[in-house]
Amino acid sequence: MIQIKEASPRAPVRARRAPDPRRRWAGLALLLAAAVYAPFQLAPFHVFQLTMVLIYSVALLGLNLLVGHAGQISLGHGAFFAVGAYAGAIMLDRYDLPYPLTLPIAAAVAFVIGLALGVPAMRLRGLYLALVTLAIAIFLVPLLKRFEELTGGSMGLTLAKPAPPAWSGLAEDQWLYFLTLVVAVVAFLVAAGLLRSRVGRALHAVRDNETAAEVMGVRLSSYKTLAFAWSAMYAGAAGCVYTWVIGFVSPDSFTVNLSITLLAGLVVGGLGSLSGPVLGGLFVMFVPSISQDLNDAAPGVIFGLLIIAVMYVAPTGLAGLAGRLLKKIPRKE
Repeated sequence: MIQIKEASPRAPVRARRAPDPRRRWAGLALLLAAAVYAPFQLAPFHVFQLTMVLIYSVALLGLNLLVGHAGQISLGHGAFFAVGAYAGAIMLDRYDLPYPLTLPIAAAVAFVIGLALGVPAMRLRGLYLALVTLAIAIFLVPLLKRFEELTGGSMGLTLAKPAPPAWSGLAEDQWLYFLTLVVAVVAFLVAAGLLRSRVGRALHAVRDNETAAEVMGVRLSSYKTLAFAWSAMYAGAAGCVYTWVIGFVSPDSFTVNLSITLLAGLVVGGLGSLSGPVLGGLFVMFVPSISQDLNDAAPGVIFGLLIIAVMYVAPTGLAGLAGRLLKKIPRKE
């Protein structure tokens, strides 16, 4: 006679809870409220620092589309940042265009250049692609110095900053901050919509497995090229706003160190997440100054050690670390 053994009792398996969209929207609303409130409580220099964080966040958002979501590598993102900055500066200096018009023009110029560079780059990958993008960042500085009549050469271009309207009652630093905040919010909303669409799914397929993506009908060449163009467009828009805030551009502001710092900031902030560029922007803005304060003789060494320390504590970036910590917080039933 066959005896059937009773299954041993097991602990009930808890179903994984889906993230509550209401909590997410509440958190975003709270963050936006804090961003609007901050410039009225901080000193002008700290408002300027937050403005630069937003600018770097927009630039890193574009780099995140290319590296974090499309799986490509770029060591020349600072070059597209410079293209946007100089496009905006030239429109203001030579043609006296209104400030709002310079933003779409700078973004469009950077998009076209990114599209043109993305066509040959789509056949490369890994270290070869990294070397090509690095070469772009290297030859940009002498190229800008050569066309002195247009770019101002080594002396650069000095521009007037957007003046706050009388009805706003805002100081200049607060006005520049809110202009940058509006650009950043729009940029993040567009990126979030893009990544939730069919395009975002195609980019993720290219990143995860190019062969499988091609079998499923994804056109690798098109999406790789467009990823470069979109990434350049975001960097160009950030560069244009940088021109508004700083009021000055010169070739020495956009060396290859900027490209490397942006990539390091994205990796530290967290690849493939929308919060990673913001955390990366904080890193790019504050860590170099902290390194300089700790040791005037070797700020680069301190900067490198801080990157190593952060990556040791958070291998998936600060965004991944924050996500793991939030999961450990018990939720009420």
